[in-house]
Order: sequence, then C-alpha cells, then structure tokens
Amino acid sequence: MSTTRRIFLGAAAASLAASATASAATGQAAGVVINGNLLLPMDSEKPLDQEARDLVKASGLTAAKLTIGGPGTETRAETAASIADIDKVVALNPDLYLKVASVADFARAKASGRLGIIYSFEAAEMLEGDLAAIDQFRAAGVLVMGLSYNRTTPFASGTMSSPPTGLTELGRRAVERMNATGVTIDVSHSDEPSSLGAIAVSSKPVLITHAGAAAVHAHPRNKSDRLMKALANRGGVMGIYELSYLTTAPAQPSLDVYFAHLIHALKVCGEDHVGIGSDALLWPFDTSSESMAQWNKSLEERKAAGVAAPGEGPPPFVTGLNRPDRCAVIADELRRRGYSTRVVDKVMGGNFRRVFAETWTA
Repeated sequence: MSTTRRIFLGAAAASLAASATASAATGQAAGVVINGNLLLPMDSEKPLDQEARDLVKASGLTAAKLTIGGPGTETRAETAASIADIDKVVALNPDLYLKVASVADFARAKASGRLGIIYSFEAAEMLEGDLAAIDQFRAAGVLVMGLSYNRTTPFASGTMSSPPTGLTELGRRAVERMNATGVTIDVSHSDEPSSLGAIAVSSKPVLITHAGAAAVHAHPRNKSDRLMKALANRGGVMGIYELSYLTTAPAQPSLDVYFAHLIHALKVCGEDHVGIGSDALLWPFDTSSESMAQWNKSLEERKAAGVAAPGEGPPPFVTGLNRPDRCAVIADELRRRGYSTRVVDKVMGGNFRRVFAETWTA
C-alpha cells in the first residue's frame, strides 16, 4: 500500500463518517471552478460510497490539483506506485472523477458533472536529482511539479532551508525541462531566492498554487509583495490557502482573515493573477477528539521527518469554509464585497485555466 493511499483513507475514515453533505451556496462561478490544492476522497480498492460521492458533487468544482508523493517523503518508485493507485481510483469511479490530461478536459469535466483531477507534486525529492524523472512522471500524467518542499533539494532551497541555496544550476535545467515537456512549475514551498530564480528562468508562467500574503501575516510559507509582483509580472497566479499560517496559532483562521489575504493578493497581483488553493480536505474536517488525536499524530510525524513549518497545529480550514462547497462561499463573499462577476470567475478558476493552457504544451 502506498503512502498516498494511507493518507487519503486515514483522513477519510476520521472525517467522512461524521460529515453531512453541506448545502451549496448560492453564487457559484459561471466558468470553470479550479481549486489549486485539495485532498480528495479516495480508495484504490473499491468505488467510493454514496456519502463520499455526495460530498464530491456538493463541491461544485470543475477540477482540483491533487498532491502526490507527499512532502518529499516518497521515493521515485513509491511515487510511481501512488500514481498507479490514483489511476485505479479514477477507473473505479468513472462517472465521478476524470484524470486531467489537457485543458480540454476542464470542459469535459464540467459538461459531464465530474471532478477533474490534476496530478501534481509539491516536492521534488521523488525526482531524485534526475532530470529524466521529469519526463517519466509527465508521461504518467503529472502536470504540475515543484522544485523543493520545505527542505533543500538538488534543484532549489525550500521555505525552511538554512542557509538558502536559491535555484541551483540543476534547478535551472529542471525549469527548462519542465517548460519543454509541458509541466507547470509550482514554487509554493520554495523560498524566495529559489522562487524568484525560477520565475526569471522560466519561459512560461509559474504558479504559487497555495500560500498566503506575508504583508498580512509574516510566516515563512507566506509570500512577500516583491515575490507576488514578480510572479504576476510574468503571467503567474497565486492561490490563497486555508492553513494556520494565515494568522497566529493556535487561533483558527476566520473568514475575515482569509479575505484579508485574498484581497491583498488582488491588490498586489491584479485580478488576472489570483486563485483559490485551499490546501485542505474537500470534505469537512472532523474536529472530534478522536480526529484531532489523529491530526496531532500526523503533525508529530511531519516534525520527525523534518518537513514541518512553524505554527503547525490548528487543522487546515478557515472557519466558514470547512465545507465541500467552499469555493461557492468565497464567490458569494467576493460579490458581497463588491467584486464583479468577471473578477469572481477569474479567481474561481479562470486564471489557473489560463496558466495551464500556456504551460501544458511542449
């Protein structure tokens, strides 16, 4: 059993049984709705039950980017096995999930009422310093890749690296290879020197699929205005996440805190360069004592593996968004705050779709 499958089934067991399907909010976006980072209900041995299926349908999502390979804790072979497991999940649920292979699949998913899964890496350890692994995993359907998680890799330094290396020569070649093979580069977990280096070297837009704004709350995982502007100036998009790093732990981030980050990103980057990247569970996070014990255990495992960031503790959700239709809630709130349908549609998925269209072609 792969690490990927253990994580998904363990989380589902803790939350799905205790979760009721949330009623959809009123104002979903008219275009594609893409979440830039989300954990999905999965079981590679049997089709999902009706409760899980209802939660997926309630999300209103056209597609979501799914992290494979963990935070740099899976080897190349283990990550290949995880990809095979997720392929099985899609095959077992053909009317619910669609493996995204091209931008055209967003329209296919929306028309058929399925959720498109964008296979992705946040880390780079599974590449094992070998540029040929980029080709291998692109051929297996991985469309988005990172250069580093929180730690240093042969390609770049991460947000917790000390001292930082920045983008290495091998990292420069990795960026060029990703551009050439139709892989979107995601620097969510890379530090500022590495991220700026990747943006400068890349011939195509770069993504920060899930992060917050450092100007709103200082944290290593939140991004400076300088980096956000550099990303936007080269056509990239930044997705706003729901992690505890939005505010001071142990407080659970509120909807107002979330929108402080989102609105700041819109002001700094512009309406064409902001999206939603929750980095949360699709289903409601179960805050029962049993579930929290499992969550706290996972945090200890992250610390032991050396991949944890400061302030980890509160579970990954914003109060008011702990529901599958979180994107509809965000869309409603953007409208309530005076943003036009044009802006809402871009933030809900149009901006991510544009970058994918520009980067998935060789």
